[in-house]
Parts: sequence; C-alpha cells; structure tokens
Amino acid sequence: MRISLASLALAFLLVAGCDDDVEDAPAKTAASEATATAAAPPPILSTRRAAPPVRAGDSAPAAMTPAARAPAGATSRAADVERGTGGPGPRRRVVEPDPPFVRTPVATFNQPWAMTFLPDGRALVTEKAGQLKLVDVRTGSIGTVSGVPAVAVGGQGGLGDVILHPNFAGNRRIYLSYIERSGSNYGAVVVHARLELDTAGGGHLSQVTRVWEQVPKVTGQGHFSHRLAFDASGKLWITSGDRQKFDPAQDMGTNLGKIIRLDEDGSVPADNPFFAQGGVAAQVWTLGHRNMLGIAFDAQGRLWVHEMGPEGGDELNLILRGRNYGWPLVSNGNHYGGAPIPGHSTRPDLEAPKAWWTPVIAPSGMIIYSGDLFPTFRGQAFIGGLASQALIRVRFDGTNATEHRRYPMGQRIREVEQGPDGAIWLLEDANPGRLLKLTPPA
Repeated sequence: MRISLASLALAFLLVAGCDDDVEDAPAKTAASEATATAAAPPPILSTRRAAPPVRAGDSAPAAMTPAARAPAGATSRAADVERGTGGPGPRRRVVEPDPPFVRTPVATFNQPWAMTFLPDGRALVTEKAGQLKLVDVRTGSIGTVSGVPAVAVGGQGGLGDVILHPNFAGNRRIYLSYIERSGSNYGAVVVHARLELDTAGGGHLSQVTRVWEQVPKVTGQGHFSHRLAFDASGKLWITSGDRQKFDPAQDMGTNLGKIIRLDEDGSVPADNPFFAQGGVAAQVWTLGHRNMLGIAFDAQGRLWVHEMGPEGGDELNLILRGRNYGWPLVSNGNHYGGAPIPGHSTRPDLEAPKAWWTPVIAPSGMIIYSGDLFPTFRGQAFIGGLASQALIRVRFDGTNATEHRRYPMGQRIREVEQGPDGAIWLLEDANPGRLLKLTPPA
C-alpha cells in the first residue's frame, strides 16, 4: 500500500503542472500557454518582513548547482541531521524526530492567502475573496478589519499579501497587495493604510494610499505573484509575475515578470540598476521571472525568491542586482504538453537557479528560519507546496541551496510564517483552510 500511494502521488505531480491554482491552470499545451499569454526597524518578527542591510547586489554568484531534490515522502523513523560550521574538524550529528514538529490547528479561514504577526502577538490574515481578518492565535477568535479596497476575485486573483511597515509601532501602517480590474484587463496593486484596532477584536483601515501597480494591465487572471517584503534599510520589494504572457518578462517597457524595489512611499530609489532608463524600468531590480510566490532575506541580507516553472523547473533563486533570470528564454521545465524550452545550461549569460524541482513542488510562501524554538532549523528555508501538498525544507551552503527534507502535509500549503515565539505557522490553500501552528514534539 505504501508503494501504491507513493506512485499515485508521483503521478499527480506529473500531471498537475506547477501553476499556482491547479483548477485555474491553462490547458497544458505550448500553444494555449502562449495565448494565455529610515528609522531603525523594530525587532524582526519574520525573515520576510525585515532583514540585515541588503547585499543582494553585492554578492558574487556561486557556481551553478544541479537540481536539489530529496525523496518526496518523509519516513517514520528518526532522521540523522548534520549540524556544524562547515569548517575543518568533526561535525556533530543530531537526531531529530521525524517529522520534527507537531501541528496544532488554531483557526479556519475562507481560502486564506497570507499572514503577518502584529507586535501584540495577534495576526492579520488575508482571504482571497477580499476579507482581512484579525486572529487571536491564543484563542482562535477571529475578527474582521474593514476598509479593504474593492478586490477583483477570480482565477489566481484576489486579496494577496500583507506585511507591516518596519516602523509599524510608530505609524500603524500596513501594506496590502490585491488585484483590480479595468474593463477586461487585470493587474496587481499595492497600497499602504493605517490599521486601527477596536476593543471587539476587529478594526478598520484608514488613509489607504496607492503605492504601486502592474503596468500594463492585461487580460487573464494568472501569474500576478504580488508578494511583498521590506529589507532592513526600509526598501519595499515586490514580486511581479509575467501574467502568463511570456514576453513581458524580458520587456523593460513593462514591470511584469520582474522583481521591484521601491522606497516605502512607492518612489524609485536612485540606486536602482535601471534608474537611468526612467519609466517603469526604473522600478526594476531583476528581470526574466515567471510566477514568484515566495520572498525572504537570509541572515546575511541576501534575497531569495522562489518561482514556479512551467511543466517542471520550479526554481529557488538568489537575487542579484540587475540580473536576468531567463524566463521565457530558458527554463529547466517544458511548456505544457511537452514542447521543449532551452535549459539554463544553454545560456550561461543568464542567472541559473540555485535549486530546482522536476516534478514540480508548486512553491508558495517562504521563510528563512531565525527563531530559537527549533535550533536545528536556523538559517534554513521552509517553502509551502501547493501541488506537492508538503512543507519543503532547504539547507544553504553559502550561496548554494539543497532540498533537505520534505514533510507531507495532506493539503496544499499557501503560506509559511514565523511567529514571535519561533513557532512556524502555515495556511492551507482551501475553503475552509486551516491555520496550523508547528511546534517541537514534547
């Protein structure tokens, strides 16, 4: 029975593709895909929200590594885990339980998409249909935050990410991403707003101000990406997907298929690599991306972003100033239906991923763990898996990355977050979708 279940799981991954929402994926042929076509920050609550000073553009890339993949299923025995400095001398071996956590359901939401913790320990959770929720994670009680802008819901679109301003304690400002419609066209938008909480367990938004939008709006409701993060210097980072249109990822006349770097108010920093070009090109930090649903800084200030490939070739990339990451010129996957795409090895002038997956994991959400509750996890990435229905654990060796373990979760995992106490929190991509707290076994 164990063998047959594994075979079924592998078969599912091979046919599901890696689009964000399997039910909304385009028909799996090359032709159909082509036509679808300032003040110091407060203490860090999440590696996605703030980090040491950004050095993403200063680091020299390491040599390209091959696909980093581990067995798809976790075993029932204890796992041996190496831990050490990487220097000379013996390495200590630590035995950790397998899985190394227990999961506790805390609350249930209507297709949740993202979450972030407030300084008081409560959490904001976005629901795709346009609701912003406030949850007391100690009791599971849920309130509603009113004042969210009108959201265009459909396909992969809706209310998206939520993060805090680095000086939230002083200005009460949060940032939201969502999808808006103009005629038959759609695009992602980022706003900031002031969060006012009430005594009944909810709140409202005021002073809603537009910060950024995808240019141009286009037809279709896929590959928005619209993940957000702040670095330690107060710069705002936005992932902007290719909108299933391919060519915009290489077109500097659009900000689609790009990673965006802005000041907190949406203005463009003068030290951006394409600032002199003006227009939307000035916003761009890197280009050649497809659909990026996870963004996190490591302890050295390096920026890591994962990206969904087409049929195969999901990627984890180290983001370096001004670089081109190749889409749609190259990929380690194929078009839906099997039509080949030149591999990364054919274009050494383009940035190759540090890890990649075929069959796909359909990555969504990511942290680089920095807490104390799981000492053996420190400095490792945890990525949610949609099609893979798993939590993927990635280890780093300098600027190289390798999948270390994969923990089956039995549901599509949309979001991964680190709590103030070091617990790991997950949101299931379902309706209803649970908020899960991961803690060490007793």
